[in-house]
Formats: sequence, C-alpha cells, structure tokens
Amino acid sequence: MANIKSSKKRVLIAERNRQRNVAFKSSIKTAVKRVLELSTGEDKAALNTALSRVYQLCDKAVSKGVLHKNTAARKKSRLTKALNKIQAK
Repeated sequence: MANIKSSKKRVLIAERNRQRNVAFKSSIKTAVKRVLELSTGEDKAALNTALSRVYQLCDKAVSKGVLHKNTAARKKSRLTKALNKIQAK
C-alpha cells in the first residue's frame, strides 16, 4: 500500500467501488437468469415483471457508471432476442 495519505484513501475508495460494481453486475446476471427460467413457463405476468426488472437494473447501472450504455443496450437486446427465439418454438 502507498505511503501517501491521499493514495491510501484512493486505494480504499477504489476497493469499495469495485465491490459495489461486482455486486451490481451480479444482480443483473441473476435477474437475466430468472427471466430465462420464467420464459419456459406459462406465467406471462411474472415474465414481464422480471424483464422489466432487468431493464431497470441495466439502466440504473448505466446512470451509476457501472456499465457503459452500449453494454447495457447489448445485454437488453440479447435478452429480448433470446426470449423471442424461445417463445417462437
């Protein structure tokens, strides 16, 4: 660890931010898995709620600076495309 006080502080802040980012990304992945689970079932209301939650999390991650806007758009697009493919069968 650095000797300068401001450097020590930056190390602590960077670690705190890293943990927050990891937690946020993990929650998005979990929400996506939940949507894919629900897509095989019959409950359309729960599926729409879960899909809305994924969109909400992605948009919030962009506003917090956790994800780039194109990354969030790509995740949402791929999820929608996967859902359409599953429902077409």
